[in-house]
Amino acid sequence: MTAFVPPQARAAWQALQNSANQPLPHLRELLADGTRAGRMQLTAADLHLDFSRQRITPLIWSQLLDLAAESDVLGQAKAMARGDAINATEGRAVLHVALRGGGVPNPPWGTTIGAQVEAVLTRMLAFADTLYSGQAKGHSGRPITDVVNLGIGGSDLGPRMAHQALLANASTQVSVHFVSNPDAWALHDTLRHLDPATTLVVVSSKTFTTQETLTLANSARRWLLDGGVPEAALGAHLAAVSAAVDKATAFGVRPENIFGFWDWVGGRYSVWSAIGLPLAIAIGSRAFREFLAGAQAMDAHFLNAQPDQNMPLALALLGIWNRNFLNCPTHLISPYAWRLERFASFIQQMDMESNGKSTRVDGAPVDVASGPIVWGGLGIDGQHAYFQLLHQGQHTVPVDFIGVQTEDTPTAQLPLAPEHHRVVMLNLNAQAQALACGRDAAATADSLRAAGMSDADVQRLTPHRQFPGNVPSNVLWMAALTPRHLGALIALYEHKVFCQAAIWGVHAFDQWGVELGKTMAKAMESTP
Repeated sequence: MTAFVPPQARAAWQALQNSANQPLPHLRELLADGTRAGRMQLTAADLHLDFSRQRITPLIWSQLLDLAAESDVLGQAKAMARGDAINATEGRAVLHVALRGGGVPNPPWGTTIGAQVEAVLTRMLAFADTLYSGQAKGHSGRPITDVVNLGIGGSDLGPRMAHQALLANASTQVSVHFVSNPDAWALHDTLRHLDPATTLVVVSSKTFTTQETLTLANSARRWLLDGGVPEAALGAHLAAVSAAVDKATAFGVRPENIFGFWDWVGGRYSVWSAIGLPLAIAIGSRAFREFLAGAQAMDAHFLNAQPDQNMPLALALLGIWNRNFLNCPTHLISPYAWRLERFASFIQQMDMESNGKSTRVDGAPVDVASGPIVWGGLGIDGQHAYFQLLHQGQHTVPVDFIGVQTEDTPTAQLPLAPEHHRVVMLNLNAQAQALACGRDAAATADSLRAAGMSDADVQRLTPHRQFPGNVPSNVLWMAALTPRHLGALIALYEHKVFCQAAIWGVHAFDQWGVELGKTMAKAMESTP
């Protein structure tokens, strides 16, 4: 095995450090180049990336691509797709790409895995469609109208986020609800509106031992029984996503309602697997397969595109530049579509649980900055809250703005929906430009004078009302918020996180810090 070379020992890293040590042009100067915007655009899987507002020059972009080549990022990606055991601390492959690659001829992960994936997917989607169409019945013969998913972490964040994002595809026959927190109020607030006779509970836990999920599941089971569901008929109101068939069966789940997945599916990468059951129930099998197809299109792009045209690699390299060379410790995810309200939380887990590591792949301590603090929320709301810090605070916070170009709100119910969309898009573009260019003292003074202020007030207020700008950002555009586009967007960030781990030399697919907390909770529980 080739000895691991630390990132800072690589020639490209050292070249980048030299570039970072030189005075960099302000973004307003870089954007004055009329050819820049056209040169810094990428398109993949119907997504469009504008990275012209990043603080890079053509030389720096070239050096970043050299770093990717020197780190063999795309070679490592092909090893992942082959099913190599890249999750080395657990001795596992990492094959979430196989979950959405059913139509790939001669897949690198092999036809055996492909057949296994398709078999589970077909069975899961058939079950989901009975609920989506209102055909599934409870113990009394009444249709199931509500599904409650109980899960935490990756068993909740992905399906919950995608469910809200794809409301346009939602079933009119069944409503899907999510509970992850074992605080009793979380479950109570959901169940108090539901009828046990028309409710199905899905327990999502690979081992069927997750403390938080089993606490919720036991209470939900009791709620069903106390609400009149006979114990012998509990199976009509329960489903499970788990590899522990025996435990799920003992809980009362019918074997045909248990859907498994594999140890090469990490929780934060599992929405494509049976963990996506509540999403499939909500949007139906056709839309769920479109969701998978969008991700597969991004996979194909990632594994085959030239480095300088590779969108996930570009996002990763820009993030490396901001984290390691511009010393920006945080990264903001800022969607400008209400249906993507939970996207930042979903990406937060994906990124921070993957790359929040202190040990390199060779066992030595990580000695470069890695794993930024990822945070965010809806951009429009943020403009009236934390954007103040972005504009005038002491931190430089890189931003991913995410916009949807097409308005699809039903105008029959909301005739002014196009005007809403115009306001949202106007704000996205304005914030990206304002953060990049800012407003210097001279321009601020001119603006205040134009507003009719006296010279004394102009002099007094100019320091308070100027903006440094120079905040780097990406703008990601989705043509529409469809299952296919959402699948591509999620896969884009999955591969971005992978590329950064490959460069930093950390294991992206274990989470021993999470496991420590679980172990300690169990130890405390068993202590007299």
